[in-house]
Amino acid sequence: MPVREASHPVAVALILFLTLALLLPPLSAKTRPAPALDSGYVSALAGADRFLQAWQSGDVESGIVLLTSHAKGKVTTDGIEKFFSNSGPSAYEIGRGKLLKRGRYEFPVVLVSISKNHARRKFSSIVIVDTGKNDWAVDKLP
Repeated sequence: MPVREASHPVAVALILFLTLALLLPPLSAKTRPAPALDSGYVSALAGADRFLQAWQSGDVESGIVLLTSHAKGKVTTDGIEKFFSNSGPSAYEIGRGKLLKRGRYEFPVVLVSISKNHARRKFSSIVIVDTGKNDWAVDKLP
């Protein structure tokens, strides 16, 4: 069956349109650039990591040194001892932090511990503050 000349340009235009549509990336593939990090973010993240390493190893002395006086005032000595006492293997995850205000970051954390052959995950957050001279400390325990 012969193709009518009037429908031929329409078919070509339709094929061209579909080809171009398939070659363009979908709108969902366009990513927004990550927000710029200020200079304190890396130091705050390192402070959170040091504190959680102390928790993981059960090192109360190293952990207490990393607490602000505000954080120490919010928990009893027994509470701190209990927080750092890990009877079994433990691990942690730190998520992307957010700037609360200048010199103050909050990081979502997951504390993972094993007791009686069952893994337990505790979802929380940790707040790290700049105490001066780029020295970072924990202001809120997970």
